[in-house]
Amino acid sequence: MTPLLYILGVVAFVAAILASIGLHELGHMIPAKAFGGKVTQYFIGFGPTVWSRKKGETEYGIKAIPLGGYVKIVGMLPPDKEHDGRIEYDDHGNRVVRVRKSNTGLFAQLISDARAAEWETITAADESRLFYRMAWWKKVVVMSGGPTVNLLIAFVIFGGLFATYGNPADEVLHPTVNKVEACVVPAAEDGRVCRPSDPVSPAKQAGLEVGDRFVSFNGTPVHDWTDMQHLIRSNRNGAATIVVDRGGRQVTLHTNTMVTPRPTDDSDPSKLTPVGFLGVSPVVTYTTGGPLYTVQQMGWLAKQSGEALATLPVKVWGVAEAIAGVKPRAADSPVSVVGGGRLAGETASAQDFPLKEKLVSLLGLIAGFNFFIGLFNFVPLLPLDGGHIAGALWEAARRGIARLRRRPDPGYVDVAKLLPVAYVVASFLLVMGVVLIVGDLVVPVQLS
Repeated sequence: MTPLLYILGVVAFVAAILASIGLHELGHMIPAKAFGGKVTQYFIGFGPTVWSRKKGETEYGIKAIPLGGYVKIVGMLPPDKEHDGRIEYDDHGNRVVRVRKSNTGLFAQLISDARAAEWETITAADESRLFYRMAWWKKVVVMSGGPTVNLLIAFVIFGGLFATYGNPADEVLHPTVNKVEACVVPAAEDGRVCRPSDPVSPAKQAGLEVGDRFVSFNGTPVHDWTDMQHLIRSNRNGAATIVVDRGGRQVTLHTNTMVTPRPTDDSDPSKLTPVGFLGVSPVVTYTTGGPLYTVQQMGWLAKQSGEALATLPVKVWGVAEAIAGVKPRAADSPVSVVGGGRLAGETASAQDFPLKEKLVSLLGLIAGFNFFIGLFNFVPLLPLDGGHIAGALWEAARRGIARLRRRPDPGYVDVAKLLPVAYVVASFLLVMGVVLIVGDLVVPVQLS
């Protein structure tokens, strides 16, 4: 592993994620301002401010902890019904904040305090620009703008890769020899150099060469790699007569396959089964496609991501168990930005890994993070963007129902009442983030 390349990989990944965060927040800010909303802050990161500059009514800046970002849109929370319609202002136009102490419980007081904090800086001039007063569809556009940008970033990267390099997740194995193993290495030690004690591979004994295309195996025609693989494995340690196409002419070769434990279950690569072994690797190509193909693949990926989200708490618990040493960390466990940076560094510094494949892997990693972040933010729970979108859609629905039933306008949806849910979700996200970051430092996911 080359330290300089490792650092460059980490820096490239972090820079790409920070750029994605910045574009995500622009996805919120630009439509908010276009609809007349007032945006007072645009920040990348959390915690202490490292740098900021005010332009117009908006302060732009960078904070110390690069794990997210935010824009402050004025008037996200409406006033409670006690004050709605008769907001008080002082002689300077600033709202007079009257915090009502609640005797109904902690959450009620938290809601009241949140409203007060929301309205502390609102002036009479801001009344027509408050977010909660926007039409429901404008709220949807503003709140969906951020995660939509992440999905568009993923689409552009995936689309470029699929159109040029191909899709590594949609590979085609051809019945043509790409590599001939010189010896038989145990599956657990796959990748190491041959030792004098290792037996010569049956493929080497037969005289197979790179570029040979399999025509038949023991008289059975071979149409694709799946056919060839099945014939080899089922042959156990029997004699093998192999016909190949070599440069336009057919060549007949003879050898004996041998039984050796190999991974045969794609869902569990650690499970080994004694099967027939020849010692060749097939030529692999990746399926290419345009925008429609990219949309189809992202749809499949969305389904996989939805299933992953449903099992996220269980998988995070698995990471916690790995930290405690109860069991090894699963290869498919979720990772934080820290884990993503480590994977990017290991990819960039990996030896015997062509530069082209390194770039493809890094771009795929960045696209994957953007895709997941975009989908995750559409989850209809506060404080995620999807929670505000759900509130706007509910507002549209109940106002539409009221019109159909000739009932009075029920007014704006009070998302402040869902703040207890937001606090619970935010607490879970905080705990999850800490567990994943610690896990990525203590028991990181390794490149396969």
